[in-house]
Amino acid sequence: LLLAPRPSRELLGSFKSKDIEGMDQKHVDIMYQMASHLESGKIVSNNLSDLILRCELVMLSSNSNHIQKDLSQAIQIRKQLKREDVVLCCLSGSFAHDNLTKTSYVLCDKEPNLAFFSGFHRHDALRNPLDSFTANFCHPDVITALVGARMLDKLSPNIQVSAGIHNIEGQYLKAAKNMSSIFAGFGYDYHQNNPGLLPTILTLLLDQCLDQAATVSFNRKDRDELYNQQPFPITELGYGVQKIEAALAKHNSSKKVRDHTFAQLSAMVADVRGSMMKPSTGKPTRNFYAGEILSQKLKEYKRCPYNIEEFLEWCTEKNLSIGSLEGLKSLQYWPEVSSSYSIPLHDSSMVNLLYMAIFSEEQYKKIIYTVLTQSRELTSYCQESVKPTHSRTYSNAFNNIDQSDQLDILVNTVISSLTKKRIYYNSENDKAIKLDESQPHIKAIILIENYFNRYQ
Repeated sequence: LLLAPRPSRELLGSFKSKDIEGMDQKHVDIMYQMASHLESGKIVSNNLSDLILRCELVMLSSNSNHIQKDLSQAIQIRKQLKREDVVLCCLSGSFAHDNLTKTSYVLCDKEPNLAFFSGFHRHDALRNPLDSFTANFCHPDVITALVGARMLDKLSPNIQVSAGIHNIEGQYLKAAKNMSSIFAGFGYDYHQNNPGLLPTILTLLLDQCLDQAATVSFNRKDRDELYNQQPFPITELGYGVQKIEAALAKHNSSKKVRDHTFAQLSAMVADVRGSMMKPSTGKPTRNFYAGEILSQKLKEYKRCPYNIEEFLEWCTEKNLSIGSLEGLKSLQYWPEVSSSYSIPLHDSSMVNLLYMAIFSEEQYKKIIYTVLTQSRELTSYCQESVKPTHSRTYSNAFNNIDQSDQLDILVNTVISSLTKKRIYYNSENDKAIKLDESQPHIKAIILIENYFNRYQ
């Protein structure tokens, strides 16, 4: 087991001096030995080339600020050293962005053989010798996943690592939960006196993270290989079944749209759930804390932040490191990501609302603020935003069945189902659709639909 600091970084640079003073000197000396080697009789620090040359698995531990550059460099070095069999792995839990093409994506999707390692632990929790957590090591090749998990499981008795094949879904899930954790922190703080609302918010946040990742899973380019060309079934890794798929009735036929197999990676799901919980002891996640700050400032200013820069200023005032806010970094790329992976709006309504609160135009934010801060409006939003557009149209027709135009919608729907001809309604070809836009949560839903349709 070897270590190498990034260029211009100290090995223990992320620790405060008082923390280093409290460390066991014997263990500190061992760490420095792991991060150096003899060269011409002199002790020199290891670098990335040294790790790729001497190791079989190289973990790139940088966050989203550096991971794209580090990965590109690692791939280049690996090729130069003719060490293509070395497995590269990352920890970064945010979406990547290409400034040249103006596209956003999941890094493991662009580099399919990049392994992903993740598990749940709170900030500073690993300094507690009595704490422990589970993690998943995911690689699309089942044997690589199994061996990598065994290697990482030996790192510490406090970390229990299981193998998985869903690297793309795992990294997507971590990016999604980092965004959702901000919303959870907001909900815990702003609506702490509304005990009926919080379970609804947390349930939706968790379910939508999983639903989004399930959609991403079905869009994998290597999906057939993932399940059908492995040396042994993934059930041997601990999966309950080989496949869990969801289908959607569309144009009188069934179309497969989702793969839920990855949800059996309990450490990944625990990471999502744990990141949205306020701990009884210790600190919440940093993204959760950012959500609490958002809540406090909304109470103070009676408005949403003017822009992302103001929100970052609020976080800085509370001594929250901007570099650690992976959720905000993912959130700024959210419209491009949701479009790229065809994430339905009703499967991402909570993140959409959070995005609009920070990044949308000022005239929109007044409505978003009302929905976020009024318990009944947010509850109604949670209930209505998970319905597809046509579902809300039918619901509205039932509520106004005394109106002839609304009755026509229901009659035509029944006739279309009997004749096996689907009739679709939209605001462009049918003036009969009238949603009650006097309600802020309905206004917010329509605003979000119009806003995100720009990216389709």
